[in-house]
Amino acid sequence: MSKKFPLQTLLDLSQTRLDDAARLLGQLMANEKEATQRLDLLIQYRSEYHERFLASARNGVSQEQWRNFQGFLARLDTAVGQAQEAVRQSKHHTANGQQHWLTKRGEVKAYDTLAERFQQRQHYAEQRREQKALDEHTSRRFHQDRDG
Repeated sequence: MSKKFPLQTLLDLSQTRLDDAARLLGQLMANEKEATQRLDLLIQYRSEYHERFLASARNGVSQEQWRNFQGFLARLDTAVGQAQEAVRQSKHHTANGQQHWLTKRGEVKAYDTLAERFQQRQHYAEQRREQKALDEHTSRRFHQDRDG
């Protein structure tokens, strides 16, 4: 009869932690994608607004309109800068999440290796017991046939 792997609880716990790390990594990657999309939209909108500004400027704009365009472009530039920082931070968090997931995956692999070795030893011990029992049975039969 084979024994239970003594570190099974730790293997199960490490697998749960790996699953949690995988879920977190998925969320971090989704956040990064969302932040990148937001940045791309802001850049696109800023470019379109700048083109409208240039078209208006060609047709002549008042000083107030010029200031309004310039002020709004400055706010868009600020928003783009903030979005770039959000993307940078998001990429950093994703990289940390990947490293965390790799660490947890390594722990699971280590416990899996130990469990596999344990099972191999159990299987080998079971085979030895079976062979010993067979040898004893054969020996008894041999002695019975010889004596009987």
